[in-house]
Amino acid sequence: MDENLQPGAALEFVSGDRAMQLLQKAEPFRELMMYYDCALQEVRTKFEVLDREFSVRYKRNPVESIKTRIKQPLSICDKLKRKGLPISLEAVEQNIFDVAGVRIICSFIDDIYALADMFSKQDDITVINVKDYIANPKPNGYRSLHYIVEVPIFLSDEKRPMKVEVQFRTIAMDFWASLEHKLKYKKNISDSGPIVQELRACSEAIASVDERMQALHNRIEASE
Repeated sequence: MDENLQPGAALEFVSGDRAMQLLQKAEPFRELMMYYDCALQEVRTKFEVLDREFSVRYKRNPVESIKTRIKQPLSICDKLKRKGLPISLEAVEQNIFDVAGVRIICSFIDDIYALADMFSKQDDITVINVKDYIANPKPNGYRSLHYIVEVPIFLSDEKRPMKVEVQFRTIAMDFWASLEHKLKYKKNISDSGPIVQELRACSEAIASVDERMQALHNRIEASE
């Protein structure tokens, strides 16, 4: 079998580990990951500009931090497999929308919605999907605002639209999600029920703190 993965070439008869090795070695795959990395840079820059504008105009920074990541090859292969899709470059681009991920950590809930609105209205951003887990938390207590967007990258010979997942969280939401993720993958837990309940209770407490901090911020802003 040819080990140079070409666009559209499926590796259905290769094991997951072997497929990952082939993908990592394949030049077309590395090129696609480069495109995603460029898209992350485009999105990151947009939020850095918005944060700087706020700093000058309103004397504050709504963005606490920006985190970016590219999904690992094995995770990409596993997700394609779960969806019953071939391991091909076309399948990745057309069906896996979180290969490139940006996480925007904000100080306040209102900042999340304000930044998301300003970002989504930029004329080179196309919003594909929105999931508001702040207004409608997941059953486990997870809270975040998720956008899937398409952003153009400008290469030497073409303009190429790339999909990026953008997650917006407060500091408290990110703290809870990080710990929940670590605890979720702990092994040999005989009775996880009480832990799940406690995590949900912690999520409610954190959400309450977010709301109180937002109210305090509003009072301070109104008094100036």
